[in-house]
Amino acid sequence: MSRFKLLFDGEYEDEVFDTEEAEEEYALYLCSCTRQGAEILHMSNPGDYDYDEDNFEDPDYEIVEIDDD
Repeated sequence: MSRFKLLFDGEYEDEVFDTEEAEEEYALYLCSCTRQGAEILHMSNPGDYDYDEDNFEDPDYEIVEIDDD
């Protein structure tokens, strides 16, 4: 049985999912958290944390299939 793990922004996440759809949903959740965090940092100190909603690049992620043996 295959399971799935997430490589998010160059690092593997600890969570393992049974379906690729669940892993994709989790990846999109992490992308939204990254965007929200960037917005909050910009609002708290715009001089140090530049943020442009139209040009914000979401982090890279890859769903990796792993085998349970």
